[in-house]
Amino acid sequence: MAIKLAGAAALLTLAACGGNADDRAADNIEAAGENRADALEDQADRAGNEAVEDALEDRADNVRDAADEAADAADDNDDARVENRAVPVLNRM
Repeated sequence: MAIKLAGAAALLTLAACGGNADDRAADNIEAAGENRADALEDQADRAGNEAVEDALEDRADNVRDAADEAADAADDNDDARVENRAVPVLNRM
């Protein structure tokens, strides 16, 4: 009985520490944004034109900002569905 109670307590503690779907969605959104921003920065590194490089780096910053806002929205609103809307948008930025 004590083992079952300890196990239940451990599960409740884990659930309170970010195991929720909205927390995973926020992490996924941030990862998608970071991946897209990294790809844009890689393009900027290969650009032969400083203006193009600057524009791509600005886009990368915008993607990171948008990902942070969407991740916060998913977490703050306890709504994992935000991921389904945010990730495709980030990938098109």
